[in-house]
Amino acid sequence: QVQLVESGGGLVQAGGSLRLSCAASGRTFSSYNMGWFRQAPGKEREFVAAITKSADRYYQDSVSGRFTISRDNAKATVYLQMNSLKPEDTAVYYCAANYYATTRVNEYDYWGQGTQVTVSS
Repeated sequence: QVQLVESGGGLVQAGGSLRLSCAASGRTFSSYNMGWFRQAPGKEREFVAAITKSADRYYQDSVSGRFTISRDNAKATVYLQMNSLKPEDTAVYYCAANYYATTRVNEYDYWGQGTQVTVSS
């Protein structure tokens, strides 16, 4: 089992940048595939980015080229660098962990509590 804690959210102007972090407990972080998801008010939670145990990366089309997911197994942390932010990126961002690689929300086993990202126009 793993516990996840996100940080790094906040208020930023359009065009700005933020870096989200997700710290994981436990000694087996390197055995998990990690994902970032987001949920805007009134909308379903959606996939943003994922990084596998072997560091393969996957992105939602709308963030490809602007967001970068990375992981540091020594620090048991996954990051989401978000550049060129847009108002439509406003949402609560969640990190998640799973034993197998997937981009599907309902297939992740472990979730953090979320961190709010607000992009003003």
